[in-house]
Amino acid sequence: MAAALERSFIEICGFERETLHRFREVTVNLGLNALPGGVKFPDSAGAFHYEESGKLLSVTSNRFIHWSTSGDTVQLVEQSLDTNLLNNAVKLKFPHCTVLPGGVVIQETLNNVIILVSTNQSVHRLVLPHPTRMYRSELVTELHMQSIFTDVGKLSLQDPSHSAVIPSSVGQTGSPSTSAAWLSQSGEAHYSLASPAGGIMVVTLPPHDTQGSVSVVELKRSSMMQRLSGWMPTAIRGEQSPADLVVSLAVRELEEDSFIFALCQDHKLRMWSFREQACLLEADMLEYMPACKGVKRLAGQGHRLRLAFSSTTGLCLAVYMAVPQRGQFTVLQLVATDNNRYSLDHISSLFTTQETLVDFTLTSTDIWGVWVDDSNATVVKYINFEHNTAGQWNQVFVQPLPEEEVHIGVDQDPRETYLEVLFSPLRFTASAIVKALQIYRRGSERISDVSWDTLKKEVTVAVESELQSSVTEFEFSQEEYRQLQVEFWSKFYACCLQYQEALSMPLGLTVSQHTDMVCLLKKGFVSFLLPCFAVDHLYLSYDEYLFSEEETPITEDPEVGRDVLQLVQCLRLVSDAVSGEMAYEMEKALEHLQSPERAAELVLENMLSNDNDNVIEDIQNKLQDIRNPMAAMMALLREMDLEMDSEVGAEGPITPGQSLNMRISLSQLYGSSSAVSVVCQAVCHMAMTRALFCRDLLILQKLYLRFGDNVFLGGGAQLLQLQQDLIPRSSHLLSSYYLLKHISQSLASSVPVDIIDANLQHLTVLELSDTPALSTNRPAALSPQTVVELFYQTAARKIIISQIYSQQQSNSLLHWSHMISNVVNLLAQLLWPSNPGFQFPECLMANCQYTQLQEYVRLIGPWCQVNIGSCRFMLGQCYLANGEGQKALQCFQEAATEVEKEEFLMRLTGSEEEEAASTPRLQYYNKVLRLLEDVGLPELVIQLASLAITEAANDVNSQAALWTRIFKHHLDLGHNSEAYEALTQNPDSSMQLDCLRQLVVVLCERSQLQDLVQFSYVNLHDEVVSIIESRARGLDLLAHNYYELLYAFHINRHNYRKAGTVMFEFGMRLGREVRTRLGLQKQVNCYLAALNCLRLIRPEYAWIVQPASGAVYERPGASPKRNSDGEFSSEPVKRQVDILELKDLEKEYILSRSRLTLAQHHPPSAAIAGSASAVEMVALLVQTGLFDSALSVCQTFKLNLTSVFEGLTFKCIKLQFGGEETQNEAWSWLAANQLSSVVNTKESSATDEAWRLLASYLDRYPSANGQHHRCVINKLLSHGVPLPDWLIKSYKAVDAASLLRLYLNFDLLDAAAELVLEYVDALLGKGHQYYGIERPLSATASSVWLPYTSIDQLLQTLSETQTNSSIYNKVRDKLEDYYKLVEQTTKRRLVTR
Repeated sequence: MAAALERSFIEICGFERETLHRFREVTVNLGLNALPGGVKFPDSAGAFHYEESGKLLSVTSNRFIHWSTSGDTVQLVEQSLDTNLLNNAVKLKFPHCTVLPGGVVIQETLNNVIILVSTNQSVHRLVLPHPTRMYRSELVTELHMQSIFTDVGKLSLQDPSHSAVIPSSVGQTGSPSTSAAWLSQSGEAHYSLASPAGGIMVVTLPPHDTQGSVSVVELKRSSMMQRLSGWMPTAIRGEQSPADLVVSLAVRELEEDSFIFALCQDHKLRMWSFREQACLLEADMLEYMPACKGVKRLAGQGHRLRLAFSSTTGLCLAVYMAVPQRGQFTVLQLVATDNNRYSLDHISSLFTTQETLVDFTLTSTDIWGVWVDDSNATVVKYINFEHNTAGQWNQVFVQPLPEEEVHIGVDQDPRETYLEVLFSPLRFTASAIVKALQIYRRGSERISDVSWDTLKKEVTVAVESELQSSVTEFEFSQEEYRQLQVEFWSKFYACCLQYQEALSMPLGLTVSQHTDMVCLLKKGFVSFLLPCFAVDHLYLSYDEYLFSEEETPITEDPEVGRDVLQLVQCLRLVSDAVSGEMAYEMEKALEHLQSPERAAELVLENMLSNDNDNVIEDIQNKLQDIRNPMAAMMALLREMDLEMDSEVGAEGPITPGQSLNMRISLSQLYGSSSAVSVVCQAVCHMAMTRALFCRDLLILQKLYLRFGDNVFLGGGAQLLQLQQDLIPRSSHLLSSYYLLKHISQSLASSVPVDIIDANLQHLTVLELSDTPALSTNRPAALSPQTVVELFYQTAARKIIISQIYSQQQSNSLLHWSHMISNVVNLLAQLLWPSNPGFQFPECLMANCQYTQLQEYVRLIGPWCQVNIGSCRFMLGQCYLANGEGQKALQCFQEAATEVEKEEFLMRLTGSEEEEAASTPRLQYYNKVLRLLEDVGLPELVIQLASLAITEAANDVNSQAALWTRIFKHHLDLGHNSEAYEALTQNPDSSMQLDCLRQLVVVLCERSQLQDLVQFSYVNLHDEVVSIIESRARGLDLLAHNYYELLYAFHINRHNYRKAGTVMFEFGMRLGREVRTRLGLQKQVNCYLAALNCLRLIRPEYAWIVQPASGAVYERPGASPKRNSDGEFSSEPVKRQVDILELKDLEKEYILSRSRLTLAQHHPPSAAIAGSASAVEMVALLVQTGLFDSALSVCQTFKLNLTSVFEGLTFKCIKLQFGGEETQNEAWSWLAANQLSSVVNTKESSATDEAWRLLASYLDRYPSANGQHHRCVINKLLSHGVPLPDWLIKSYKAVDAASLLRLYLNFDLLDAAAELVLEYVDALLGKGHQYYGIERPLSATASSVWLPYTSIDQLLQTLSETQTNSSIYNKVRDKLEDYYKLVEQTTKRRLVTR
């Protein structure tokens, strides 16, 4: 519902609170000297509004330039309500000149904005680029734009094309008294100056882009008179002050001619044609004045003249006749008759009793005036000059100066209170405080541009140091010190007040003809006049107006309207009766959340007890005139209640159908810092006014209850309605407006970037990043922003503008009154706590204004029943930001009950992307849990998740997710048992498995294996095993100890076979993958552990299944693996299962131990030993000299020992023929083999030891047919080494024939012959024991034999050479002997048969 507007206006000081306008100074020095007897003109001000300032799509929308003049300077400021303009303030200085009244005129052409300035000695022209030419592209998207003054410093203003000196006419002294300037269509600049000798002088500069000289024309009355009568005596003109001395000038171009209107000292208005240089019209203004006796003799110094042109009424003139006690405005219309004759039609005369007119403006319908009264206060009024009731002016409520006395409560600190008043957003401009500070410090140093906060510190330091320097005593009572504080602060405050008053001095008034925006131009700032809402109008109206009003837009029923007016009169009486003390108490009660009704009763008690002026009686009398007080109160309450049915901005953002150009213009509309300031201050004033209104209404209602039936015609039923409905509503409204007032004055805090980033992250977690509030580029135009300004800038303006434009055409004009009242009303509705929208707290949260948000929630807590849950949630956010997690959790829990009822919480839960939880409340819990996780508060996550589980009774998925969360955080916190407990509770098996996997991994990483092994794992035993197995098989063997963990796990559960299998697999993999000494050491230990396990089981069960060698373990549910071509690899061939028993394990153990021994003695071989088979191992061990180990492996795996003996023999040969170095090296491998403990008396060499080792092995490991001996001898002979005696001796005893064959193979004929001879002897009984022959040849002994083939070969070989003949004969002879004996023995044998 749009609020009802009245005809009155209210002034809002849009002063921005940045410290000082940065004016760039430009001095235009034409080398003039000051005129003697310099005339001083009062300061003046004016404004220029761009033609397209009312068009939304224009660069100049809501844009204007205002100026003020003082002595020789002109200050120009360009301002826009839509964008912030950069470099927008310039100060022009004209040394030794004085700017004339009416001496600044600004006009725009297609390409330029031209500023014309007239001083008493010179005229000037500034040609600046037009904004539309500065921004060529249609789209202007920046928050800031360059002002047209940006390049003003580049203009050479002393040039003849820009400046000219006014030529002085002969004999003339004094300076022009007033001026007016205009730009002709051909581009020439004309300056009409009121000549001190009467008449008008017009100075003309040629167009700025052409060459030419200055021309001067004088318009004198004499020229006109001569044309009328041909002759005129000079005496009339010879007076001291000529009668036709012009006091006010105005110019208008009409039909290719320029008309100059001059209001003269003789009360006559003259109109000159510039083209014809003739006076076309003269009218005596006294004709329009009733009772003008005596006025004729007065000089009309204070008369003023204004023009207004509109297409409907043509050209109107307003003349102000300055007559003491009865000033009068006369409005006339210029009428053209035929053949270039003109006359004036009188439209109306309006009277005013105000004393001193400062300025007035004529529009096509109204006259606006600004006066200063006797007490120096500003008075502004306006009136429609055609349609008004009995000439009554409409009120404009100007902002009073800050109160002279600051009320300091007993419980308040004077310094705090004064600082709060001085720096509150409404009272003082920064420049007033800066000037006061300079005076207070006795101007010791200039205060350059300081920020608001710094200024606050400077002020505090200045006042406190002044106080301390005045103190002479060392000790004070608390009270005395307080008195001193009040004294010094009030002194500084008075100083500020003085400057604020000076800066608030009105200089002029401007009304935009395009948007009807009215601005009051003051010495230090500009204030804007906004239409007044009907309720505020009633409360603010001056008594004489209030009593004369007949109706009010609040209600259409005239009866109710009359009652409302009566009621407001009573309220005004109540307001006057409330003392400052009681008003303060009431404020405090609201601040401390006490009941407003109770507070109102206390105020009433106080009024009744201190009623000296019989106010209560007056009120009672007035109340009796009200016929239906209930209806009147209802109407007022309805009008003040900003509650709406639907949410503001619920229609969505700016409609997408609009053009980009349109959308960009809307995105900037009313977005500049001055507009922000004006809108938010308007809301603040509205809140302040209405808070007082509600306060007084509440007191009045209590008074009604007091009077009871005495003033109520309706009696009991109405009293009941008053008590049960109206009083609570008034109380609620009072609290709401107090809240609005509080937030629109509370300043936003500046936030460090890191906190903004952290907050952004939290909002992203909540998926609120698309909130309208999130504009990270904080506009820095206002240094100390209020939170409402922050809200309006970042979020509300967008919502409000789209709301307005969803209901009206985009090409309609930006009509100020309509637009601004809409914006203010919608902003107030957005802030209204009882409306469903929650954008304001959301914006505070997005901008990290936690303190202000907490205060907001505190203030609405007891009485606001809307968005309760959302508020609790916001409070939780604040606590979270301040590190008070437990309190935050409490708030989040309280908010949960409202999740399905409140829009903000629904949006919070509705943005869940993953499959939605079953209930909104669960979705809400999920969001909060994520937030708590993001902030890093695992304990709170666990608490909240446990609470959420009770909520998720029927939803298995949510339960599973919550249990998983609880598990994760317990695990992170190191609560292993609780984590295990949570895991067992998880209803979802796949999640349970994931948790289990995590538990295993994390506890392993933390080495908390005791916990891991001891958990009971009910129904999860196989899963744990498979997890640990898959981890064991998938990870680096040495970095992780999963196999040992699994072994411990099985041992703990007495499952020895499984434990053995695990250790055996570990050993196998170590052999394959970890080819280092450490790996082999581990492998040995693994096999030992596996053996140990199997030995603990009954023999029939002591077996294990051999693990597959590829260790490709199929995990159930794993995705199929592809080969390098990307094809699915074929199914692995199912292998036959191998069963390993204890003896197989022992074999593996022996092999493994020999590998380790090898690696210990020869580290480089560790790399190959790991996977070597038994045969390969023997070779490696022999090569290294580890013969004991080699023999052990051979025996275990039943391998032939030949290679060992050959290896050892070769080592002996090398030692036999090697040097000392070889000898030394040999000791290391000799030491590794166990020698039989034969004590040698003499020192033995390594060679001896090696031979001894060989001998001991041959003894220890006998073989069939002396195979080992044969291979040793074969090796020795093949290397040409003479055989040691002991070897021959031992082999002879075993297999002499083989020895003979070996001799023959190596051509050792002598040795062979020797052997044959000895062997035959042995057979014959001589030394037979050396050849292993038990009994030599005899009839009774068993048969003997000789290796005849070998002997034949020997004899054959011996016979072939000459040299060996003697040996040959020996052998043959010996054989002969043998044959004989054999023959004899054989015969004996046969005989005995």
